Amino acid sequence: MVTSKTSGALRIDISSGAYSLTARTLHWITAALVLTTIPLGVVIVNEWGGRLQDPLYDLHRSIGALLILVIIVRLGYRLTHPPLPLPDDIPPMQRVAARATHWALYGLLVVQPFVGWAATSAYGAQIVVFGLFELPPILSQDRALSDRLFVVHALIGAAIAGLVALHIGAALYHHFVRRDRVLMRMITG
Repeated sequence: MVTSKTSGALRIDISSGAYSLTARTLHWITAALVLTTIPLGVVIVNEWGGRLQDPLYDLHRSIGALLILVIIVRLGYRLTHPPLPLPDDIPPMQRVAARATHWALYGLLVVQPFVGWAATSAYGAQIVVFGLFELPPILSQDRALSDRLFVVHALIGAAIAGLVALHIGAALYHHFVRRDRVLMRMITG
């Protein structure tokens, strides 16, 4: 249902069924960063980087630092701008699953970069963000603690990857099976 409101000569569609440009931009920036840093994490943890191993670590850490800022802005925007409702015919369990997936992603994406920062600090390595500045260590050097934190970091990364796959699968299901606008309202508005 489309409802409109007239303000003088300007007609404003208040139920366009599309996410705002800000919401879409924050979503796709987050997606690009996450879909870049997860494979980077897999490459560096398996030491597949060869001569590029150290620069790949630096890039992974830099993206993680950027994600802290992006996720905080995105979460603030999300809390002040509720998401569009799902179509009325979505079953209640799917609504619960969608909400749980989104909030789990937000939660893990807030925690993950800080766990990586803590693990790197405990390891004693620097976090130089895109060659511009260095983040201060948040823990003193402790290799045993670092090892444990990197395991937690890897497990959270795997959980994020699984949730992202679920999120993408649900979006494709909406587009290709249900043929509704759930995906398109995040792509084109």
